[in-house]
Amino acid sequence: MTYLELVSQVSGQTHLAETPPIPLPDELELQALWFAGAFGREFTDHHNRPVRIIQFGEWNRSAGPDFLRAAIEIDGEKHDGALELDLEPSDWEAHGHGSDPAFNEVVLHVTFRPPTTTTFTRTSEHREVPHVRMPAHLIHEALQLPVREIAIARPGRCVQPLANLTEPAIRSLLQQSSEHRAALKAARFLKTADAHGRDAALYHAAAETLGYRANALAMRLLAQRMPLSALKENPDEIEALLFGAAGFLSPELHEKAPPDTREHLRQLWDTWWKHRAIWESSHPIPWKFHGQRPANHPHRRVAALAALVGNWPTFRKRALGRPFSPKATTAFLVGLTDDFWTHRHTLSSAKSARPIALFGKSQATELLANHLIPLAIHEDPRFDFESYLKLPAGAKNEKVRRCAIRLFGSEEAAKPWLKKAAHHQALLQIYHDFCLEDLTDCHDCPFPEQLSQWQSEKSKP
Repeated sequence: MTYLELVSQVSGQTHLAETPPIPLPDELELQALWFAGAFGREFTDHHNRPVRIIQFGEWNRSAGPDFLRAAIEIDGEKHDGALELDLEPSDWEAHGHGSDPAFNEVVLHVTFRPPTTTTFTRTSEHREVPHVRMPAHLIHEALQLPVREIAIARPGRCVQPLANLTEPAIRSLLQQSSEHRAALKAARFLKTADAHGRDAALYHAAAETLGYRANALAMRLLAQRMPLSALKENPDEIEALLFGAAGFLSPELHEKAPPDTREHLRQLWDTWWKHRAIWESSHPIPWKFHGQRPANHPHRRVAALAALVGNWPTFRKRALGRPFSPKATTAFLVGLTDDFWTHRHTLSSAKSARPIALFGKSQATELLANHLIPLAIHEDPRFDFESYLKLPAGAKNEKVRRCAIRLFGSEEAAKPWLKKAAHHQALLQIYHDFCLEDLTDCHDCPFPEQLSQWQSEKSKP
C-alpha cells in the first residue's frame, strides 16, 4: 500500500464522499488563481467547443473587464480581447456588463457556479460572448480546500494505531505523505510557469511566501499587477514601483515620517510619480495591517520582495539552479540587506538601533518547503528525500500542533517527528487529507483502521 492508495481508499468512504460543496473564495482570489494558471488553460465552452488560453492578459487597473489584452483560441480560431470572470453566469447581466460598451471587447466569460436561471452573455452590440463554466473538478484541484477548516486539537483515534507502528513504518508514512504534498506543490508552480514563465512563477512564489498567512493573497496580487518583466526594465526603480503599485506611497505619508526617512520617501515618490499613470490601479489591494508583528508589516514584506528582485540573477540561480542546495539558498536569503530597511519596520517608523533581518530564516524555510524543494524533487534526480530531511523545521504553526496532538496524543509524543521541515509538511498533508475531510470529528473516520493495514504491509518481507 502507498500513501496515495491509502488516501484513495479512505476518500471513497460514504461519510467523506457525501459532503457539501466547497465554498468558493471571493471573486478577487478567484481572479488571482485564474491569472496564476491554477485552473489550467484548456476548457470547453457552452457550445461544447474546445477553448485554449494562449495569453492570460494583463490585470485591468480601471473600470471594465478583469483582464485586458488576452488571447484565446476557440475551436482552432484565435481571438484577441478582454476576459471577464464572475462567480455566476447571471452576474453578467446583474452587473450591467451587457449594456456597458467597456465590455464589448470581451472574448471570454468565465464563471464558477452552476446557473440558477437561463442566462445569455451578450455585449451591448448584441454579440454573443463565449462562456466557460469552470468544472467542479478543476475548482477542487485549484483550491485544494478540505471540507472543514479546522479540527479540534485533541487526541484522535489514530493515537493507538500509530503507537503500535514501528519507527520505519511511521517514517515511511511521513515520507510518502511529504512526497505527495511536494508533488501537488510542484504541479501548482509549473502551472504558473506554463502561464507566465519560470521567472514569473518564482517571483509569485516568493511574494506569496513573504505575505505569510494574513497577506499571502495581497502579495500575490502585487506580484501579478507589477510584473517582474517591468521591474527588470527599471532596475534602479524597483522599490518605488513595488511600493507605488502596493498603494503605500502618498504625499501625506511624507509628513508623518521622521525627518531621517523623508528623503528616502521623497525619492520613492518622485520615481513613482513618473510611472503612476501606467501602474496605479483603482482596485485597491486588500492589505491586512492589524494583528501583525512589526517584522511582518506589509511594508517590510514589500521591501524584502524588492531586495529579492534587485538580486534576481543570484536568487534565480540559487532557487532554480541544479543541483539544488537548500543550505546555499537559505544563506543567500538570510543574508539579504538594505541600507534603509535593515533598520526600519515601516515607511514612516523611526530608525531602529539594532539591525532587523529582511528575509528571516523562518521565511526562507517556508519558501524552500512550499515551493523550491517540491520543484527540486520533481526535476532534480540528485535531490531526494534524504536531501530534503537535511532542512530543519521552522516554527510549528497551529495546524502542525493540531495534527501532532490528534495523531500522536501530544506535542511531546510527536517530538521526534517535529524536527524536520519535511515531516512538518507530511503532518500538514495528513491533517488535510484525513482530519479535515472527516465530518464526524474522528468518530467514523476509517484512517485509524487503515493504519493497521499500513503496518502489516510494511512488515512484509
